[in-house]
Amino acid sequence: MMGHNQLRHSQGGPWVAATAAELLAGATSREAVDPDDGKSGSSFARVTIDGRGYFLKSLSPAGDWIMRITGDYEHRPLLVWQAGIIHSAPACIDPAIVGMALEGDGEHAVLSILMHDIGDRLVPEGDEPIRLAQHRGFVDHLAALSAAYWGWEDTIGLVPLSHRFRFFAPDNIAAELDVDDVPVPIRVADEGWRVLPERSPRLAEVLAGIHDDPSTLTRALEETPATFLHGDWKMGNLGSHPDGRTILLDWAYPGQGPACYDLAWYMALNRSRLPETKEATIEAFRSALERHGVDTGGWWETQLDLCLLGIMATFAWEKAVGDEAELRWWESRALGAIRWLG
Repeated sequence: MMGHNQLRHSQGGPWVAATAAELLAGATSREAVDPDDGKSGSSFARVTIDGRGYFLKSLSPAGDWIMRITGDYEHRPLLVWQAGIIHSAPACIDPAIVGMALEGDGEHAVLSILMHDIGDRLVPEGDEPIRLAQHRGFVDHLAALSAAYWGWEDTIGLVPLSHRFRFFAPDNIAAELDVDDVPVPIRVADEGWRVLPERSPRLAEVLAGIHDDPSTLTRALEETPATFLHGDWKMGNLGSHPDGRTILLDWAYPGQGPACYDLAWYMALNRSRLPETKEATIEAFRSALERHGVDTGGWWETQLDLCLLGIMATFAWEKAVGDEAELRWWESRALGAIRWLG
């Protein structure tokens, strides 16, 4: 017999419960957990409902620093869920979401996201490269998602492209440095921005200009094709089913933007896990877009270069505290993109 939540989810369309209690109706156990990759301040729990395992994530702007620096006071995962965007993703993508519920008002409003417990199929923690086949699957399915929403326009108020470049801008994270327990990524970002002018003066200068006014970069990218961006293709959000489908979690930074931005994010945050060079990954993504019906002629080089610059506005601090070869690769590609800014 089909359980309560399976029945609601099977009726078609995204399920939004009125309360977290409704979302968890029939639960027989609930155990708080602290995922290794959970760095945001959200709370997590494993739940058993009708004898099946689920995973519950609860978050609010008051408790989640990532929501604050990304400017999410509207609960964007709920917006894309309600709009049917997640539910309508290509069959090769499994978001693992059962339903959501939002309770409260303002910055203390709590969004509860109930997911299937697929933890055993996620990419394990670590620094070892993943299998080439799995990596290529991720790249192919990123292209499939991009192609499925090619030309998509944001009409529901998701992450503005210009703000993606300012997620970790010094002035944007300043308030998070004043709390008693500064999150590790914020502390490292602060250190990285301070070190960058010593390690790469020209890159630091260019990125400071983008942080002050991202409009030139934004306008240049808006001249290239747009799609729907998931926004966080890091290994901590990825996994694979035995049938090859990609598990894609944490739709926290969705919005309209260039497909190459999701690619650049994937390469920047997963550098130690990639089983092939960035150049090979880039070519695999372009080939996958073409395979999924996207003509990459006329815009590819411009968009790719500008996205490699844009992702450094977001994450150059991480490269500034890392090894020399990694920093120099990104420095070269980012500075090379300046030619497209006019």
